[in-house]
Amino acid sequence: MRIWICGVRGSTPTPGRDFDRYGGHTSCLAIALDGERPSLIVDAGTGIRLASDFFGENAGLFDGQPYQGAILLSHMHWDHTQGLPFFAAGNSAGSRVDLYVPAQGDTESILARFMSPPHFPIPPSGLLGSWSFNALEPGAAVIGGFSVLGLEIPHKGGRTFGYRISDGNKTIAYLSDHCPASLGPGPAGLGEYHEAALSLASECDVLFHDAQYTDGELPVHAIFGHASTGYAVGLAEAAGARQLLFYHHDPARTDDEIDSIVKSYEGASLPVTGAVQGTILDLE
Repeated sequence: MRIWICGVRGSTPTPGRDFDRYGGHTSCLAIALDGERPSLIVDAGTGIRLASDFFGENAGLFDGQPYQGAILLSHMHWDHTQGLPFFAAGNSAGSRVDLYVPAQGDTESILARFMSPPHFPIPPSGLLGSWSFNALEPGAAVIGGFSVLGLEIPHKGGRTFGYRISDGNKTIAYLSDHCPASLGPGPAGLGEYHEAALSLASECDVLFHDAQYTDGELPVHAIFGHASTGYAVGLAEAAGARQLLFYHHDPARTDDEIDSIVKSYEGASLPVTGAVQGTILDLE
């Protein structure tokens, strides 16, 4: 399994020199089976532009070819959908894209709430190529050639899924937007290690987890629907994850601040790093 980290930021894109090293694009991963082009994209924040525009022919991600595969959205917030019409390899003659959204009514109509006039020049049906818009219920499915388990997790403002994605050999867990504090304080006062989160992260090779806030910021900011760094570490340890990447960095969090946060967890029982835009992970 090869994973391109195309966007790591939460809430809104963040340009500027203070954010260059970790990156300013919002949530997106592109995932490929060994030796193949990506066939699964997880979330379509502004980072999805990099999936075809930044890597392009130099890295062999799409080699200028139309995208043939799936896009899996965790939920419908702007920072996870805004890049859809700017994904050049998908919005292209000859593309074939199966888009999946946690079930909450007619998927195409929900997408059209943000992507249609007067908010945007075209509706979802105006995307080039062949697109299908699918409602995803909780449970297991085969999507883009991967085994995917989607489970509902708490996050404010719309149905949200976390995902467990496997190629039959390696497994990642993706909980980009997660507010466990809404279920209670949990053992460390940062939120419950609830069944869905533990199931998704159980003994995974890499856990991408919402780390928008520090533990000190959480009491004031949890109302916005996100987790703290300490919760992400605690969940990873409780679930037996092998590696944790802090994800969905707060838009105001500078590179130096993320460095400091990561350094504070050097004593954790597993490797803890901050997800970096442009990084390629090879899980073998």
